Amino acid sequence: MQSNTINDLRSTILGESLLFGMLGKILYADLDKNWLETLIQEDVFSEAPFGAEQVEIQRGIELLQRWTNENRGTLELPQFKTLQDDHLHLFIGLGKVIAPMWESVYFSEKKLIFQEQTLQVREWYARFGLQAERINREPDDHIGLEMLFIAHLASLALQAIEQNDETKLNEVLQAQRDFLSEHLLRWGPVWAKLVKQYAATDFYRGIAHLTHGALLAVAETLEIKMPKEAVL
Repeated sequence: MQSNTINDLRSTILGESLLFGMLGKILYADLDKNWLETLIQEDVFSEAPFGAEQVEIQRGIELLQRWTNENRGTLELPQFKTLQDDHLHLFIGLGKVIAPMWESVYFSEKKLIFQEQTLQVREWYARFGLQAERINREPDDHIGLEMLFIAHLASLALQAIEQNDETKLNEVLQAQRDFLSEHLLRWGPVWAKLVKQYAATDFYRGIAHLTHGALLAVAETLEIKMPKEAVL
């Protein structure tokens, strides 16, 4: 490959790794006031490292920047409690869960977890030497874990570029295409639509737009046709 092409590819994949890694951590980790304050102080939502031209990403950044500006300095306890309530309302529920965070729920008639998709995703992780942190206690097909997996594959692609290993690079990029087509792209946009519709805070609305935009951007970058389930 020509150096300009390699540099462009490296920059794109680095941005992808950063965005998917950040979103994966936000979606998978428990809400932590100190960490959220760090995100505010470091102004991490000032721009998108990947897919900045995507309308969904632009809307997500706009909402998250507004949330950041409103809470700059210190995230007060009432505002943090509002986020906790929104998280409970969306993802845990006091009855019906509005936007379940596990893939298998979206393909099970009875909306069950730990289904076929969970085991398929577990096999994907194992193929690359990974294991879900809470294996057998929480489904492996959590949206945060799937986003983190894409970030991990992106980091492997960066390693392949640095090692000038085109075969490995192509293998990892194909793994991304296959995992996205078989899993994350089939339900991630549906999840994001639910959160955008029902979230009560700019933070979670922004995260939903940013997640949807990241998925659209990576599909465009890797030339993946969006699965029919994800066409909204």
